[in-house]
Amino acid sequence: MVINTNTAANKGSRLLAESTTRLQKSLTRLTSGSKINSPEDDAAGLAVATKMDAQLGRISAVQNNLASATSFSQTQDGYLGKVSKALDRMSELATLATDGTKVTADKENYQTEFLALQKYISDIGQKDFNGVSLFASASLAVTLDSDGNTFSLSNAKVNGDTGVSAALATTFVVTSALSTIQTAITAVATTRAGVGAQIQRLNMTGEQIAILGENLASAVSRIKDVDVAEESTQYSRFNILVQSGTAMLAQANMLPQSSLRLLQ
Repeated sequence: MVINTNTAANKGSRLLAESTTRLQKSLTRLTSGSKINSPEDDAAGLAVATKMDAQLGRISAVQNNLASATSFSQTQDGYLGKVSKALDRMSELATLATDGTKVTADKENYQTEFLALQKYISDIGQKDFNGVSLFASASLAVTLDSDGNTFSLSNAKVNGDTGVSAALATTFVVTSALSTIQTAITAVATTRAGVGAQIQRLNMTGEQIAILGENLASAVSRIKDVDVAEESTQYSRFNILVQSGTAMLAQANMLPQSSLRLLQ
């Protein structure tokens, strides 16, 4: 029996310290809801989760970009619908002017409305969306994924040498107006079909990105989020170990007192 070195107390103290540390970690996990509260908890898992969290942030940005591009294309289609309606009326006016019973004054009235609608179409060609031209010559780049890849939205041109308004007669000539208007109507219909296809692609891409984000979030959850039921069991275990360790350490500290009996 020795007095200076209490091996049992030293060992009990070490085990109590370990149990206390584990209890504190378990309490932190239950409080934060995360299994990783410091790098030493899971160094490799933290590295993987950090990269995935960054990718999730980029995916959120891609979803915003896709939503903006969808709104851009929908605005294009809305204006093109008005252009189509104006062209329908212009073709009607050109047809009315072919009536031999109409006098020159009547045809001049048709011409006034015809030119006004032509100007209306030309004005639409200058519209923009958040400062970006809706009907510019250049295509518009849209973010495709979290890696920064893009695809191009085809231009829906209205003005210019190849635009819709350029196909319309600058003066009201009955013999040529119907043909040019029909060409313009076909051009608008084709353009709207292209815009509709782009909107469909944007919607499908958005759904794809949402699925990717959902799966990445699930993967991050498996790495970082704590299982409350399991951790509660561990907390109860460590709590009991701390209490029993404290009691046993007190008993170990009393062992050297037994040596006093040998000195009596």
